[in-house]
Amino acid sequence: MSDTFVIVNTAAAVLATVLLIIRFRVNPVIALLAGASYLGLACGLGVDGTIEAITRGFGDLMAEIGLLVAFGVLSGALLQRSGAIERLVEALLRFVGPRRMPYALSITAATALQSIFLDVLVVITAPLARRLGLRMGGAGVARMITALAIGLEVGVVMVVPGIGCLALAGLLEVPLGTMLLYGLLVAVPTTALAVGVMQLVFRRGWWNDLDEPPAPDDPAPDDAPSPGAGGAPDRTAASGVGTAAPRQRQGRTLVLFTPLLVALLLIATGAVLDIAGIRIAPLAFACHPVIALLLGLIGTIAVTRRAAGPEAVQEALGNGFRDSGQILILNGVGGSLALTIDNIGLGDILGRHFTAHTAAPLLVVWVIAAVLHIAVGSVTISAITAASILAPVAPAIGLDPVWIALAAGAGSLFAIHVTSNTFWLMQSLAGLSTRGTLKTFTVGVSVASVIGIGVIVPLSAVLP
Repeated sequence: MSDTFVIVNTAAAVLATVLLIIRFRVNPVIALLAGASYLGLACGLGVDGTIEAITRGFGDLMAEIGLLVAFGVLSGALLQRSGAIERLVEALLRFVGPRRMPYALSITAATALQSIFLDVLVVITAPLARRLGLRMGGAGVARMITALAIGLEVGVVMVVPGIGCLALAGLLEVPLGTMLLYGLLVAVPTTALAVGVMQLVFRRGWWNDLDEPPAPDDPAPDDAPSPGAGGAPDRTAASGVGTAAPRQRQGRTLVLFTPLLVALLLIATGAVLDIAGIRIAPLAFACHPVIALLLGLIGTIAVTRRAAGPEAVQEALGNGFRDSGQILILNGVGGSLALTIDNIGLGDILGRHFTAHTAAPLLVVWVIAAVLHIAVGSVTISAITAASILAPVAPAIGLDPVWIALAAGAGSLFAIHVTSNTFWLMQSLAGLSTRGTLKTFTVGVSVASVIGIGVIVPLSAVLP
């Protein structure tokens, strides 16, 4: 079978998958399985080989990320129910002040809040960001919403335990500790630089009243209440947590986040020990990502039970189990497509056209992910599909697969627009017009996408 035949059929399978999703409104899970089935049968795997690739690809990826995703989503649901996020935003405002708040909020969203399911996180944080923006003046709402969107989306695909990040790490068999360290190395400067660019753009007048229709319940900018105060809804009080003095609230906020932060610290410690070649059995057990996140989940259950009560814990766990099911299935079928592509030999074919010392594979995966995202509107699907196509190239040319994972994640952020559910959710909760959401969400995250690949390519040349 010729190389051209394999490449053409791979392109046809990906195109058919995209058309099924956007033209015929087929569920992404079914469309991805259909694409993998066509590719396996067309490229000579046969009936048995195609079925094996689909089932084993799904199972292998679930073995890598299944428990990680479940533990992460459950921890996030508990943090949401306890009111920890609102408290964290209040603490950030007191600590950094309004001027530096866009940077603080975006980096916090990209790192500390990534265990929380994205749509839930948008529902909680977008109204808070709007209220903070009203206090800033000078396109403050646009600046805050843009910073929030950049942090949320970058974190999803680059920072553990973001759902897209876990899927990419499992797909490419990147150790989770390595993904955590390298992801932070890319995500933090990418987020900060993108927010800085957009702050400058908005200060130069790229915003007007048509972009932000006034909401009837908006307070005046001069007397706008801080989150959880005055005329704005107090989500913390509604959650049953109650109020406390500022110092007490900061202490409680730290307690609520401590189990998850300790879990991430254990994962990072495990990665450092692996690099150093040090193995201490009890520490290696605790630092394994599954065990670390399990310990984090147990600790989060304990602190949430104390803060919000046992009924709140049960409600949060029920919501978390429901959300994690659909996430796992979608990511799992991405593994089916990935193994099918690997089994037809596409990696060897593409590997002959790249060298280990070129940015071409990373730029190619970024472009593929960007194009897929524009068409499909799903960050996760576009990142997984692009990574699946280029994953076999990494061992063939000696490129660390973590860079392909990060490049696919960066590309999948390009041009989030009206095909995205999150776009419309942000638009309604932030009180922006469609045009205003395009200027903030779409442009801001696209800037982060471009900056991200600009950070990844040089780092991949200097780091092992």
